[in-house]
Amino acid sequence: MRKIICLFIVGFIILSCKKEEKFKVDVSKITVDSKLYRFDIDFYTATEKTLSKVKEKYPLLFPHNNDSVWVNKIQNKDEQELFAEVQKKYADFTSQVQRLKSLFQHVTYYNKKFVAPVVITMLTNIDYDNRVVYNGDFMLISLDCYLGASHEFYNDYPQYVKQNNTEDHIIVDAANAIVNVQLPPNTERSFINKMIYEGKKLYLLDRYLPNISDKEKIGYASEKFDWAVNSEEDIWKYFIERDLLYSTDSKLNKRFLDIAPFSKFYLGEDNLSPGRIGAWVGWQIVRSYMQNNDVSLQELLSKRGDEIFKKSKYKPKRK
Repeated sequence: MRKIICLFIVGFIILSCKKEEKFKVDVSKITVDSKLYRFDIDFYTATEKTLSKVKEKYPLLFPHNNDSVWVNKIQNKDEQELFAEVQKKYADFTSQVQRLKSLFQHVTYYNKKFVAPVVITMLTNIDYDNRVVYNGDFMLISLDCYLGASHEFYNDYPQYVKQNNTEDHIIVDAANAIVNVQLPPNTERSFINKMIYEGKKLYLLDRYLPNISDKEKIGYASEKFDWAVNSEEDIWKYFIERDLLYSTDSKLNKRFLDIAPFSKFYLGEDNLSPGRIGAWVGWQIVRSYMQNNDVSLQELLSKRGDEIFKKSKYKPKRK
């Protein structure tokens, strides 16, 4: 009996390791040519005399304003305080450069046409909606949005927002920015199609960020993540019983797909749930589909959501 138990434990450990390594691929031989420019440092250490050199170096970042506008911005007390805080944390950006390199290598592994962008770090006065901007050629990263969840600059932010204002989330936002450009726009109106569209995005993160936890990819706090995992069967039952899957009611977006402190089931325990639970479910459906079908990553992106759902064999079980 003891031998059987030991064999079971060993087998379980092996299966767990295989699951963790499922999306890991060797990208060590993939060469990416990506340059990093610290616009934040170049700009906020400039003077009225040296500003012209900064403008020559970053012509795309300077609208046609009078130089006095930029000088006033450089000398602004609040902006200099923000810059000082960023420097405390990101004077050395080496570790993030390595993470970005790994991300670009993984994207290239799955899409040979991908060209690593020029990365530019900057400050945007904590513009949460534009923390990372990517257009195919350039990637702009707002470092003032990643000073740490407990930083005093974020005191007025809701918890579900500032919990992702961390150094570890830079790479997730960078990957999301790439995914949002790569994935064709969703034109389907049904709830199931919208869920699966969001699930495709998260599945791409599985492939592009194999060393990042699921919790970090979707941006959930630990207790909210655990709730999603443990409640998956109940969530699915709720959607089925209320005939929501093929509903085209746009209100479902705010209830289950938009970033929010919690999802809106209109039940007593709503506050225990994370926002975007529809995206979470869509993620599990896409994972099930890829596990049960011989489909490449690029083929997945072109598949309709209803086809993915029908062939996914998705059937959540109580954890």
